Amino acid sequence: MKITLITFFLSLLFFSSAPKNGKDNWHNNPKQSDDSLHVASAFPIKMGNVSEAYVAEKRHFIDSFYKKNINSPFYSGGFIVVKNGRVLYEDYQGYANVKTGQKIDKNTPIHLASVSKVLTRTAILRLVQQDNIMLDQKVTDWLPKFPYKETTIRTLLNHRSGLQHYANFPALLKKRWDKRKILTNQDVLDLLVQNKFKLKTPNDTHFDYCNTNYVILALIVEKATGLKFGEAMQELIFKPLGMKNTYVFNYDTDRETASKSYRGNTIFPWDQFDALVGDKNIYSTPRDLVKFDMGTYSPDFINQELMEEAYFGYSAGHVVKPIKDYGLGMRMRFLPPNGTKMVYHNGWWHGNNTSFVPVKKDTVTVVCLGNKYSNRPYSTLSMVSSLFYKKKTEIETPLPGTEQEGGE
Repeated sequence: MKITLITFFLSLLFFSSAPKNGKDNWHNNPKQSDDSLHVASAFPIKMGNVSEAYVAEKRHFIDSFYKKNINSPFYSGGFIVVKNGRVLYEDYQGYANVKTGQKIDKNTPIHLASVSKVLTRTAILRLVQQDNIMLDQKVTDWLPKFPYKETTIRTLLNHRSGLQHYANFPALLKKRWDKRKILTNQDVLDLLVQNKFKLKTPNDTHFDYCNTNYVILALIVEKATGLKFGEAMQELIFKPLGMKNTYVFNYDTDRETASKSYRGNTIFPWDQFDALVGDKNIYSTPRDLVKFDMGTYSPDFINQELMEEAYFGYSAGHVVKPIKDYGLGMRMRFLPPNGTKMVYHNGWWHGNNTSFVPVKKDTVTVVCLGNKYSNRPYSTLSMVSSLFYKKKTEIETPLPGTEQEGGE
């Protein structure tokens, strides 16, 4: 079950040295890797050329939607739409740091908020692929003191564990809570062990979106690899896929250099939950997330049967006409009138609002990352629904001139 570190590193070496060129993969051409119109895949994948007629048709619609729903004084961040590695539309605006005048461009990492869960999930699946862990393995196999004996890795991934939200720990502990302490993932585990908070619902009976699940998953990644979470993510995900502008935030060393998070022009202050990782605190760029999505099409990176596990809904099976569901680190919307499934993940943390929408049927990736408090990035769901699924539904589209609190 648990492989030795030697086997683990040999496996990483194999994936890191996987072939970078393939006859059938047009965007593995090194000349295209620096082309502003293309995003290169690190692994061989078969995707056809995109005609200029297709680009022109889609770009016209995207440009109109972007200018109406996203591009405004309320928005700061990066937006991209890519098919088969060909950029259909891309734009960056605003500031990573207003005080220093540092503008956001294609190489500026932005806090992904809960889109980080998609990457944490993929690290878990890579470890499953390497026979290091199992999806239905008990959490106590890796964290023996974890007090909930029935919880599995799968029910952490699909938010069916029933764990209490760490943001609710202060209310649960009342006067015993230290507001000045910056919590680590280990602290969250220790608090669960020490207090044995009652589960909100029994394991695997209800869906309840809970960041605590992914904090525990990050600890499992560390146990399984023998590496700190940031190092493990570099070896499992970022380096193999060439995500050079992506990293896991370190509270002790990265606060000064990381892109800031704003409400208007005011920086959101750090709080005691800002050192937690796995559920959030991965910084990346739209282009790096395209590289990630392209990697999910390659069996050399991730087993396609495992990816199907991620896109399978676990919580709406009893609903005749479901509207929403959740897989493994992936949200789902069922579009009327026929219930067509669209997968995505949004994020919200402080002033960061993010949206990642992989359109699997069309090999298209849509990413909108924002670091200025606004629900505008979530309107990408409406754009994808209309443009790629031909369903004219408005999903979380902001009203002009209003900014509302977004959700994950």
